[in-house]
Amino acid sequence: MTTADSPREARDFIRTIVAEDLASGRIDSVVTRFPPEPNGYLHLGHAKSICLNFGIAREFGGECHLRFDDTNPTKEEQEFVDAITDDIRWLGFDWGEHLYYASDYFEQLYAFAVQLIKDGKAYVDDLDADAVRAYRGTLTEPGKESPHRNRPIEESLDLFERMRAGEFGTGEKVLRARIDMASPNLNMRDPILYRVLKAPHHRTGDKWCIYPMYDFAHGQSDAIEKITHSVCTLEFSDHRPLYDWFIENLGIFPSRQYEFARLEMTYLIQSKRRLRELVEQGYVTGWDDPRMPTLRGMRRRGIPAEAIRLLCERVGVAKTNSMVEIQLLEHCIREVLNRTAPRYMAVLRPLKVVIENYPEDQVEELDAVNNPEDPSAGSRKVPFSRELYIDAADFMENPPKKFFRLGPGREVRLRWGYFITCKDVVKNDAGEVVELRCTYDPETKGGNAPDGRKVKGTIQWVSARQALRAEVRLYDRLFATPEPGIAPEGGTWLDNLNPESLEVVPGAMVEPALAEASPDTTVQFERVGYFVADSRDSRPDALVFNRTVSLRDTWAKIANKA
Repeated sequence: MTTADSPREARDFIRTIVAEDLASGRIDSVVTRFPPEPNGYLHLGHAKSICLNFGIAREFGGECHLRFDDTNPTKEEQEFVDAITDDIRWLGFDWGEHLYYASDYFEQLYAFAVQLIKDGKAYVDDLDADAVRAYRGTLTEPGKESPHRNRPIEESLDLFERMRAGEFGTGEKVLRARIDMASPNLNMRDPILYRVLKAPHHRTGDKWCIYPMYDFAHGQSDAIEKITHSVCTLEFSDHRPLYDWFIENLGIFPSRQYEFARLEMTYLIQSKRRLRELVEQGYVTGWDDPRMPTLRGMRRRGIPAEAIRLLCERVGVAKTNSMVEIQLLEHCIREVLNRTAPRYMAVLRPLKVVIENYPEDQVEELDAVNNPEDPSAGSRKVPFSRELYIDAADFMENPPKKFFRLGPGREVRLRWGYFITCKDVVKNDAGEVVELRCTYDPETKGGNAPDGRKVKGTIQWVSARQALRAEVRLYDRLFATPEPGIAPEGGTWLDNLNPESLEVVPGAMVEPALAEASPDTTVQFERVGYFVADSRDSRPDALVFNRTVSLRDTWAKIANKA
């Protein structure tokens, strides 16, 4: 799809630019890239960039590179590289043969730096980090030139070579571009290009003891790979003049940068620094905690990749930042899972039911539809016997008028089963209801009465003898306020944590068909919500299910009203 009359390129301004560049002949083919730093795990905000960059390449018949901008060995690890590649594939994208690293280009980047020194456009500076910062000036005051700014070219060349050879300690010297210390753009005030950093790199080992700064490596890596559309978020717009300066003064491939609004969502924190604080201080169990906005956490929670792609498509690509309500994400999850998730029955807080007129030793198998939205999903057999469990919330001894579930003398429908009527209530010494004595109507198998009588309530159940015990973890939003990054008066952003973001229900009972539940498959517990077997803790002999999202969807109602 490479022509201006394609139906998809006009979905957003970036696709429009790409289509026009192809139609005008400025480029012959599209090359984009997703350039993560391997210093943490991907989060929901990264997903938008992944979908955009890989999506553009796919739609216009081009290629998208995966490049790790690995220029800071003190924070980068192979663990993050492996996790990032795995998460991108899970999200539904692949880079084929186009996997690259900024560290692949260290020799070329070094040569670029030497070229700038020889051209009088870079110099070695002896100022330490604090002094460089102090000399830079402010948004309202110009910077001050370093006393080493006019160091002779040959001296800077010699010092830079000695920096590479390891003669100087970490932070002792830096290489800076010579641009304009009075520029209104602070990024143009003689930015640092290289620093001495004596730390082993996860790919190059101890070969290097100087490393390029992100701003120097990033744009030049784009040029080396001949990226036609360098797509990034709005905070990099102030860096574009610097990237263009490098292109002009190095005479390299003119990769063009385009900025779009990042994905900001209510109730979420997407700052790597703050996410790391949550992990390191034990507010969550790890980077893959199901409450975390990391792709690892979302996968463990059972959120399907399709729902994330759907969210990114519906949010769209804009030029100004805005806040997206988390209900839209939850709506996308439900939309996908309602269509794809198989149904099962589970009872979170079991209340025993004895059907007095059902044969004591009889067990029959009832037919249950796996997904009413997908006829191809087929059906399964559910065991039914004299003793069952229902959810305690589905019984009230003195029910109010609009309570249509079970109560003394009341009749309800068991999902896929029979009509039952409560005849007696058994309590313990504390006066708590511990058992219901009921009868069933054998003529109502499948949930319909031959005499046409109707019941208003249908409840889920499991056979007591065959049911499996499970721990159920009811996850909710990690933060209690829509903008958790804003600290309350007199407090910190951590005070916005939701103390009820996790409720553990240890004694739930589920259908025996869930014994081999896969952590890759999210299921619907009928009338309860969507759940997934926990990828870390769940075993056939000790089942653990994480709630993905509840069944209730307020976003659809809001959207329809709008």
